This record gives sequence, C-alpha cells and structure tokens, in this order.
Amino acid sequence: MAGANLIYGLGMLESGVTFDYGQLVMDNEFAQMIKHVVNGIPVNEETLAVDIIGKVGPFNQFITEKHTFNHMKEMSQPSLIDRRVRDKWEKAGGLTMHEKAMDKARDILKNHKPTPLSDDVRSKMRSIVEETEAQIQEDKEKSVKDK
Repeated sequence: MAGANLIYGLGMLESGVTFDYGQLVMDNEFAQMIKHVVNGIPVNEETLAVDIIGKVGPFNQFITEKHTFNHMKEMSQPSLIDRRVRDKWEKAGGLTMHEKAMDKARDILKNHKPTPLSDDVRSKMRSIVEETEAQIQEDKEKSVKDK
C-alpha cells in the first residue's frame, strides 16, 4: 500500500539458498492476494450496501441476499487457502497448504504448455542479447588496451 511494486524471492527459503516449488506456488497466491488489495477496494453506495444492511437488520444473515451473490466474487479467490472448519477439512483429506501447493506445482511442471513468444518479441530479445554481448566484448578489448 506504500507504493512498492516489486515482490522478490518467490519460492526462496533460507535466504535464497534453497528453492521450493511448493513455496513458489504459495508465494504466487499471496502475491495475487496482495495485488487484489493494492488495486483498491471500491467504497461507494453499491459496495457499502447500507440499504441491504438496514433491510436485513442485526443478528440476521446476508447469504441469501442477491447483493451478496452479485458481489461475492470480488473477494480474492485463493485456491490453496482452505477456510473450512477443521473437521470438514480433515474429512476432505486434511492436506496442508504446502502439500496442496506441491500437488499444484507437480501438475504445472507436468502439464503446462507456455504460449510461445511472438517472432517480434523473440527478435527484440535476440537484438538485446547481441547488443549486450557486443558491449561486453568492446569493454574487454578496451580494458586490455588500457593495461
């Protein structure tokens, strides 16, 4: 919220000495949640729903309200965080967040097919590499001459 625009070290453990695919998947989910919040939460007449709150009243529930249904997907939608009560979580297998993340990481490694870069992007990247290599070579030659 202070304006940082870089999240560093995803998947790293032990100050970057160790990398963990499960940690990477968890960190990705945390980053998505952070991005959701940083993008802002609208506060207006519709989102405040003061009229709905007045209609439902204290000690009642909002789950059957159309307004709730229309807005429930606006919350972040984590896939690893399990919000069930413990007995239901245990009946569903009781996987820890890391276990679920490792399952997801294995699935990604096994099945993900990245979209190839366009020829324009590949060409631009190649030119950047070639320019950098030429600059490095030029710097080396200059360094030798200066000695």
